[in-house]
Amino acid sequence: MNHLFKKYASVQAAHGQIFRNVLAIYLIGQLLLIAVPVHARYNLPDFTELVEETADAVVNISTSKPAQAHRSLPPGMDIPELYKDSPFGDFFHRFFGDSEDNGERYFNSRSLGSGFIISEDGYVITNHHVIKDADEIIVKLSDRRQFVAEVIGNDPRSDIALLKLDAAGLPTVKLGSSENVKVGQWVLAIGSPFGFDASATAGIVSAKGRNLPSDNYVPFIQTDVAINPGNSGSPLFDLDGHVVGINSQIYTRSGGFMGLSFAIPIEVAVDVVNQLKAHGHVSRGWLGVYIQEVTMELAESFGMDKPAGALVAKVLPSSPAEDTDIEVGDIILGYNGKEVKNSAALPPMVGQTKAGEQVSLEVMRDGKTRIVELKVGQLPEKDQILASDSSSEEESADTVLGLSLRALTEKEIKAMKLEEGGLVVLDVQGDSAKAAGFRNGDVIQMVNGKSVKTVSDFKDLLEGLPAGKFVSLLVQRARGPEFLAMRIPKKQG
Repeated sequence: MNHLFKKYASVQAAHGQIFRNVLAIYLIGQLLLIAVPVHARYNLPDFTELVEETADAVVNISTSKPAQAHRSLPPGMDIPELYKDSPFGDFFHRFFGDSEDNGERYFNSRSLGSGFIISEDGYVITNHHVIKDADEIIVKLSDRRQFVAEVIGNDPRSDIALLKLDAAGLPTVKLGSSENVKVGQWVLAIGSPFGFDASATAGIVSAKGRNLPSDNYVPFIQTDVAINPGNSGSPLFDLDGHVVGINSQIYTRSGGFMGLSFAIPIEVAVDVVNQLKAHGHVSRGWLGVYIQEVTMELAESFGMDKPAGALVAKVLPSSPAEDTDIEVGDIILGYNGKEVKNSAALPPMVGQTKAGEQVSLEVMRDGKTRIVELKVGQLPEKDQILASDSSSEEESADTVLGLSLRALTEKEIKAMKLEEGGLVVLDVQGDSAKAAGFRNGDVIQMVNGKSVKTVSDFKDLLEGLPAGKFVSLLVQRARGPEFLAMRIPKKQG
C-alpha cells in the first residue's frame, strides 16, 4: 500500500514540474513579446535608422516662374459710369481699365518639388519638370539653410535636371543599383509632398521596366509608395539606404496618390548627370525605326508561338537602320545579346548606347531569325513626325472585308510623304475590321508583308486565306505607321 502511495506521489510531482516548466516558458514568451517591437514580431521592416541616416541629404526645392494674366470684362460690357470718387471706380479701372500693359498683369508663380544631394560640393538631382522655365530656384536644406541653385543642365526626355549649390561639406546620399531591385521589395521615399518637408512614405516595388507614353527612353520602376505633388525629384531608397530611383510621376484621376507611382532608375539618372556635367547636354543612341508591340493576334499572323520582341512598322529615311538589312515587318528579338521581351524594352537599350557604337540585332523575318549588324546613330533633337494632308481627289471606292477602300492619288502620296502608294479607308463597316481597330482615314500599305497599291492588289493577297486566320496589315496614320491584325471572316451563305 505504501509502495503504491509513493508511486502516485512521484507521478504527481513529475506532472507538477512539467506544469511549472510550461508556465515558465509561457511567461518568458509573453515578456519577449512585450520587449520586441511590433515590426520585428511580424517580420516588417523598420525604417527609422534609414530615415535618420538619409533625410539630411534630401532637399526642398521651390521655384518662381513668370505668369501672365489678362483681365477684361465680358464681350459687349463696358466699365459703368460712376460718380466722382466712387469707391468702385478705382476697382474697375485698376483691374479692367486701359493701361500700359493693355490689361495684362505679371505674377510670380511658385512651385514646389524635391531633390537630393549627390556630392559634398553641392550637386543636386531633381526632375526637369520641377525647375522648368524657372526664374529662380531656391534649395532648402534640412538645417533650414537656403541656397539659390545654378542649373548645370536638364534633359526633358528623361525628366532629369542637375543643379549646383555654392556650398561645401554637405550631407550626401549613397547611390545604389535598380538592377538588383526585385518586385515585391520594400522601398522608401523621402520628399516634400504639398510642401511638408522630409515626409517619409514606404511601400513595395510593383513592377519594373514600365514604359509610359511620353517617356519611351525610361524603363520606370512602378511602386505603391505614396507620392504626391511636391514629391517629384525625391529619392527612392532600398532597405540598405541606397538610392535606386527618382520619384517622377504618378497615375491619378484625382490629382493625388492612387497607388501608382513611377520612379526613374538611378542608372538612367547617373548616365544623364555624367553627360550634363561633361557636355551640358545628353546624347542618345538611335536606330531610326518606328516600332510597336507584338500582340497575340499579330504573333499568330507572323507565325510566332507567343508574342515577343519589337515589331518594325517603319524604317526612317537617312537613318542607321536604312543602311542595313532591316525591313518593315521584321521583329527585333535581341539587342547586343540582351533579350527584347517587348517593344517597351528596346528604346532604353538603344538610348543608353553611345552614338557610333557597333551593335548586333537578332531579327525574325518569315519565321527565321538572323543577325543584323549596324552602327548606332545619334537621336535627333526633335522626333520626326509624318505629315498628312486631308485633301484628296475622289476616286471610285470598293468594299473588301467590311472596309470601303480606294487607292491614294499621287497628290496624297506626295502630301503624306510616302515612298509608295496604298489604300485609304473611307468607311469601316465589317465586324472584323472594327475589332481590328481600323479607322476612317487609315492608309493600308502592306498585307502580310506585301505592298498594296490598288484594291485589286488587296483582293489578290487575301484570296485563298482560310477563314479564321489572322492577317497582318500595315496602316499609316497621322502619328505614324502601325500594324493591325484582322481575322478573315467566314463567308456568308
